[in-house]
Amino acid sequence: MQNGALIEYDYSIAKAFTFATILFGIIGMAVGVILAFQMAFPELNNFAGEYGTFGRLRPLHTNGVAFGFTLSGIFACWYYIGQRVLKVSLKESPFLMTVAKLHFILYFITILLAVVTLLMGITTSKEYAELEWPMDILVVLWWVLWGISIFGLIGIRRERTLYISIWYFVASFVGVALLYLFNNLELPTRIVSGYGSWIHSVSMYAGTNDALVQWWYAHNAVGFVFTVPIIAMIYYFLPKESGQNVYSYKLSILAFWGLLFVYLWAGGHHLIYSTVPDWMQTMGSVMSVILILPSWGSAINMLLTMKGEWQQLQSNTLIKFMILASTFYMLSTIEGPIQSIKSVNAIAHFTDWIPGHVHDGTLGWVVFMVMAALFHMVPRMYKRELYSKSLMDTQFWLQTTGIILYFTSMWIAGITQGMMWRAYDEYGSLVYSFIDTVTVLHPYYTIRAVGGLLYLIGFFMFAYNIYKTATSGRILDKEPTNATPVAP
Repeated sequence: MQNGALIEYDYSIAKAFTFATILFGIIGMAVGVILAFQMAFPELNNFAGEYGTFGRLRPLHTNGVAFGFTLSGIFACWYYIGQRVLKVSLKESPFLMTVAKLHFILYFITILLAVVTLLMGITTSKEYAELEWPMDILVVLWWVLWGISIFGLIGIRRERTLYISIWYFVASFVGVALLYLFNNLELPTRIVSGYGSWIHSVSMYAGTNDALVQWWYAHNAVGFVFTVPIIAMIYYFLPKESGQNVYSYKLSILAFWGLLFVYLWAGGHHLIYSTVPDWMQTMGSVMSVILILPSWGSAINMLLTMKGEWQQLQSNTLIKFMILASTFYMLSTIEGPIQSIKSVNAIAHFTDWIPGHVHDGTLGWVVFMVMAALFHMVPRMYKRELYSKSLMDTQFWLQTTGIILYFTSMWIAGITQGMMWRAYDEYGSLVYSFIDTVTVLHPYYTIRAVGGLLYLIGFFMFAYNIYKTATSGRILDKEPTNATPVAP
């Protein structure tokens, strides 16, 4: 194929990861809704014996959404964006095509094994790192394969300039590789003690050191899975949908390096008022506040990309998804630093304000952006018109309502919790017992569950719209220039 000739991109792997994104999204979010209703109505813990308890389902929810849904969406977008931005097709390299297929197969097997083992209660009990060592090895294998795919496509590219999205994908690969390897250093219990299970493992860190490494990993896993590659996606899809150039390429580079440097130092804010040295806690707080600058730099760059073209929000629902995603990103990245300030953390930590913060970021920023990306990609991959714009509009408003119900109820619940836990009478005794706070929070837990249910219904609408687009949408004779094809 000569340089400049029409390139026929191969979307087979992107399609496979699109399927995985929807499948694991349904599993992860459905389990999340069950958990939300269990919090409001504890008797629901008994609906499936030990396999339906909160303790079994909670890691399944977090891993299903974080590493099932989100990573599938990231990989789908990589195999779509990478080819188009680098001006090279996967089918031009049989080696890279084999690597990509093996990447998907090993990934899919790992996530299925994760579902089974977590339901069985096989877990390390470490946040975002619950998978035991056999699956950790599988994760390393397919992560290396993704790296080979990234650098392989870069190596054979026709477009010599690396667009900013590629920078962010590379950063995600390198960052998670470093974090995952160090945090998951462990040995099977049988080797350490001579007894116990070969599958269960013991961390190579202990006590405070284990906490430090764990939250260095966990916070930055959010940074390099929920943030960096999602920014890569919006830097590609927002200009494509709007027909606008990125507002400032220089700002995107500055925000990139700022994000990478500062994020790695902020994990200590999870350990405030713990046995971790005070200077580390302070550093985590300070770096978290500084993190506002690169985070808002990226978000403002996204919003200013629409400068002079805001009328497109009236006609293009995908731009609404992405602009609201950017807005939630700004909200989440100001809320997190505020919570990391020690005086605020004294009230917020261990309360429901924390999951409120996590979910306005994941539901509003991550999931909205992944869905917007798939809405853009699927009509182009299958060369079919979007099945229903009205269904997409309904989904947008339904899920937006769900997010607002979710995070506002958790904000109120969390601050209420924090204040009740700190209330003393004139004798220095606690005014409220723990069960008093649980009773007061019941209405907010119910609102959270309803908000989650609305969001899940919206996701089913999204899955149906994508399915109908791929199978029965009107066939397009050519790809549209900018906006996603919709019926007039």
